[in-house]
Amino acid sequence: MEDPWADSAGTSEPLGASSQQSATDSTPAASASGPEPSTTTTTTASSARSSRITPRRLVAQPTRLQAVEDDPLGPLGASSTPPSGTNDAAATTPAAEKAGGPPVPPLKESQLPLRTTMPAPPSAGKHRAGPPDPHRIDDDEDDDRLFGVSSGSGPGGGGPRQPPPVQAALPSPVRSATQPSVSLEQAARPSFHITVGDPHKVGDLTSSHIVYSVRTKTTSKAYKQPEFEVKRRYRDFLWLYNTLHANNPGVVVPPPPEKQAVGRFESNFVESRRAALEKMLNKIAAHPTLQLDADLKLFLESEAFNVDVKHKERKEPSLGESKSVLGSLGFSVGGGNKFVEQDDWFHDRRVYLDALENQLKALLKAMDSMVAQRKAMAEAAGDFSASLHALSTVELSPTLSGPLDALSELQLTIRDVYDRQAQQDVLTFGIIIEEYIRLIGSVKQAFTQRQKAFHSWHSAESELVKRKAAQDKLLRQGKSQQDRLNQVNAEVADSERKVHQARLLFEDMGRLMRSELDRFEREKVEDFKSGVETFLESAVEAQKELIEKWETFLMQLDAEDDETVFYRPPVVQANKPAGDTAVDRARARIHEDSD
Repeated sequence: MEDPWADSAGTSEPLGASSQQSATDSTPAASASGPEPSTTTTTTASSARSSRITPRRLVAQPTRLQAVEDDPLGPLGASSTPPSGTNDAAATTPAAEKAGGPPVPPLKESQLPLRTTMPAPPSAGKHRAGPPDPHRIDDDEDDDRLFGVSSGSGPGGGGPRQPPPVQAALPSPVRSATQPSVSLEQAARPSFHITVGDPHKVGDLTSSHIVYSVRTKTTSKAYKQPEFEVKRRYRDFLWLYNTLHANNPGVVVPPPPEKQAVGRFESNFVESRRAALEKMLNKIAAHPTLQLDADLKLFLESEAFNVDVKHKERKEPSLGESKSVLGSLGFSVGGGNKFVEQDDWFHDRRVYLDALENQLKALLKAMDSMVAQRKAMAEAAGDFSASLHALSTVELSPTLSGPLDALSELQLTIRDVYDRQAQQDVLTFGIIIEEYIRLIGSVKQAFTQRQKAFHSWHSAESELVKRKAAQDKLLRQGKSQQDRLNQVNAEVADSERKVHQARLLFEDMGRLMRSELDRFEREKVEDFKSGVETFLESAVEAQKELIEKWETFLMQLDAEDDETVFYRPPVVQANKPAGDTAVDRARARIHEDSD
């Protein structure tokens, strides 16, 4: 049977004559009444003719469906790839005219064969088909060649352009690696690295003291050089602490170590003080408020420190009070009634600090006791070693004198381990406990400054009440004392200004102390965590070293008893000739009896 789709119009047959196709589309009855064989008129022929007539009525439907699904240009696009040697314009023009669309531009028609010959990308079929984009330009083949992809999404190349692969090559780890590890505020701050070293004694017998080298590396532009070094003694550090407290009321200033009258030139005490002073300066330089203080710059940078300090004191005679805000408000140190805390938050923090101070003092006492016991054990191990060595010298038997002397050497090693561990405990954990006991004292001093600000505020309010009473008294007397009234009015205005300043100072100091106490808690957790980890690591290493020493000693004793062992302690090899000891003679007799 003949294929009913063989004569259907479209791109499936050679497009040779467009007039015959138009006639077929317009008059299907005339096309059906063509030449028929007169001898064969059967039901099969009539059904074949009826099947031919039905597709010819729907000849435009395949082209229309293919344009909607595959070609974004719709009726303007090519329905299929024409055979070689045919005219593309002749194939597409009738379908476009029948669909009622605009004619195809000649420029587009000349470029369509070039696009249909290019291979479609693998993901071209995944694009959503739809109407053409009027803002899209299809004649940018150079960009397609540059990115190595085809700009068309279908056979006609009229779909939206596929994004270049470089867009998908941006991994997220690169973006996360470029993010700052610290906040912008911390990144904008200058960095300081301060080391305190080279402690040495200077002066004669009556004025001897320890001088330290303070070396600073900073990125701050406020200093003349990025790296410099000065010489300072202990009282200079104490001056810096007191000055920073006066300049910054409410700020918790890291304190220096306490003074010691006895044993202040001992090596252990000098080293612990040096470490405490270094930690104090680094914490001050890391504080966002204290690092901007001019007196810190004077301490770190001045070559003639004593002269500069005296010049500063002459320029500002009452530096302790007049420079501070409390002194400018006329505050007297012993005045005021007993302070009663009105804020529950500060009351709870004060109770907490008192309990923490007592616990740290008890911990420091236990730490000192443990360090003293380690030193006593080290001393006892030294005495035991001396006794063993004396016994090994008087022992006539080399079999006994050798192990005794080896045990004496082992006890000397144990003594050194105990001494080193005691010193490390003081420098790692003990110094942190002492530092925070002093730091709690600095926090309490900030609380005292807040109490002084509170008394100053209420003193100013009392003075304002008195002056307002005098003003009311003058107003009731009339206008006879106008000059006195003007003076009292000025005094009342001045008192109101002082009350306002005192109240603002007290409130600002409260907010500042809240942030300072939060900072104190964060640093306390970090410092104690680091100190406990170092303390435990030191203890583990010390015990491992002792175990290794004891195992080595036991191996030496086993080497004494085993004659076939290849290793013997050097001290035993020098004192024990082969076969000349009582043990060797006893073993020889046992072998003879067994034979």
